[in-house]
Formats: sequence, structure tokens, C-alpha cells
Amino acid sequence: MKRSPTAGKQLSFQAKLENWAEGMDYCAVPVPASVTQALGTKGPVLVMARVNDSEPFKVSLFPTGGGQHYIRIKAKVRKETKTKTGDRVRVRFTVLDRADVTIPTDLMKALRAKGVADDFKSLPPGRQNFISRRIDDAAKPETRDKRIQDAVEAAHRRREKRIDQSK
Repeated sequence: MKRSPTAGKQLSFQAKLENWAEGMDYCAVPVPASVTQALGTKGPVLVMARVNDSEPFKVSLFPTGGGQHYIRIKAKVRKETKTKTGDRVRVRFTVLDRADVTIPTDLMKALRAKGVADDFKSLPPGRQNFISRRIDDAAKPETRDKRIQDAVEAAHRRREKRIDQSK
């Protein structure tokens, strides 16, 4: 079960919304084993998801071991759908191509200003997507700025690694 799921594949299921961290507002939904089997991978899967009738949002199904995946449901989505821990929800998603990366404009500007845009683009697509999603998901401008700076630093580390490997 190591192949990548087919981009465009659409799946759905129902499950209960679980609290994932005591004292924190972090909730997730377990993905049924039949859905994981249909995906054909035990690794992370980038998807465009909907919970009940929410707006679509980009997220990764994350593996938790033993072939089990979960999907995180952010507070914004729970508020939009008026759901809470313990509620049964319907999750629909479409598998996305991990190689299809949309880099936020402000991140690209910062990368170019520091001369590390190509280094960022040399990161694995899954990593680029994760970093880009974290930036887009920031609720506060100062959090977004911090995450952009973190991305620039990741590109610098990538550059140093590439230079070391070429020696």
C-alpha cells in the first residue's frame, strides 16, 4: 500500500468529531478503514474537503499508524457548520495532486527578495503545500508574517543542504 492516491478521486464517509488534545481546540474525524484502503496509501493525502455543507477547504488526511488516517477539522469549519465534539458529520473530499503547489503571492515576494525562490521550489511538493497551507491558514497578520519568515528560513536551509551535497 505505497502508491499515491489518484488525484481527482472523490470519497465520502460519516464519523464522529473527536477532541484530539485536552485543553486545546483541536478536533479531528477518524477516516474509516474502507476509505483508507480505497486511497491505497498509509501516508498523508492532500485533499479538498467539505464537512456537512461547509465551504471547501484544503487539508491533509494524516496517518496515525496501523493504516488509520484522521482529518483535522478547524474551529472555523466547526463554527460554520455548527458542529462540536461528539457530533456525527459527513465528510466529502477530492484527492489533490501533491505536485500542484500554489505558492502565496506574499511568500513568493519574500522568497525572491532573499534570493531563495528556487530553493523553496526544490523542496518536495508535499512540504511546499504544507508550508503554503500554514501561511494561508494564519488567522492574524502577524502569524502570517512569522510563517512566511519560517518558510524563507526553510528555503535557506534547503540552499545550504544543496550546496553541501554539491561539494
